[in-house]
Amino acid sequence: MAAKPAHDHTGWAAGVIAAAMVSQAGIAGPFYIWSFLALLTGYSGGGAPDWMELSWWRSGSGRYSWIPHRTLTHWGIAWIALLVLSYKALPYFHWMALVFGFAVGGIMHLLADWPNPLGVPWLWISWRHSLNLWKSGRCDWIVTSAAWLAAATVADRAWFHSVALHYVEGLTRVAMR
Repeated sequence: MAAKPAHDHTGWAAGVIAAAMVSQAGIAGPFYIWSFLALLTGYSGGGAPDWMELSWWRSGSGRYSWIPHRTLTHWGIAWIALLVLSYKALPYFHWMALVFGFAVGGIMHLLADWPNPLGVPWLWISWRHSLNLWKSGRCDWIVTSAAWLAAATVADRAWFHSVALHYVEGLTRVAMR
């Protein structure tokens, strides 16, 4: 699994993506409250597949899981379904921005876990797929950088009408001359 700091950083990136998409959907709300709440739940969703496995009701000093790690809470189909359904419901129920942000964070978590050998159960809970690029906790900067690049791209498109993209295109045209 990716280290906790990597899930924290990618969770914030997921929150930015969720906030931008909620704003793009036209339901940011007064003072952008729904976008802000999507940002917070995106961050929370970034760690959700791991903390949802813990049994908070058991006392003691250890961490107890009520289900095996990377099974039900890491199931890709469930997270994708939650993402799609909550996005479709945004125009009708603005509070679905909270669920949407949480789902974006959960998917970002799965993407951060995917490159290491343990993998992620995308299609079936007991079947895992791994990109097998590096061992757990290593090269987290790559995942974090990719998450923030995606967040910057989505935010640029949603809030700034792709100004940064057009600027980069202009620089490449000048460099190609």
